[in-house]
Amino acid sequence: MPTLDRSGGFPFAPDNWNEEEARSLAGEEGIELSEDHWNELRALQEYCSRHDCNKYSVRELHDALDEKFHDQGGYKFLYRLFPGGPIAQGCKLAGLEPPSGAIDRGFGSVV
Repeated sequence: MPTLDRSGGFPFAPDNWNEEEARSLAGEEGIELSEDHWNELRALQEYCSRHDCNKYSVRELHDALDEKFHDQGGYKFLYRLFPGGPIAQGCKLAGLEPPSGAIDRGFGSVV
């Protein structure tokens, strides 16, 4: 498995994560990763690095992403990038464990 250069574009990536694996997982889900996708993955990784990943809530992460991507359309923009849910699908591709409730059918993923 290739190693990640943390001085590059993903300084907050989990130790076991790499771009090629993210591309492969995205391809399996019918997503071709664009710079906008990578920006959300970076944002998720950074958020998790600054918060206790086992204790943050879906709502906190939702609000943080909505604010960070507000100029591009916020959470609606992110759903166009990750139709499986900006948190659930995004965390999977970013190498992160999604917060409790992110995969709930009514919140954080599509039905």
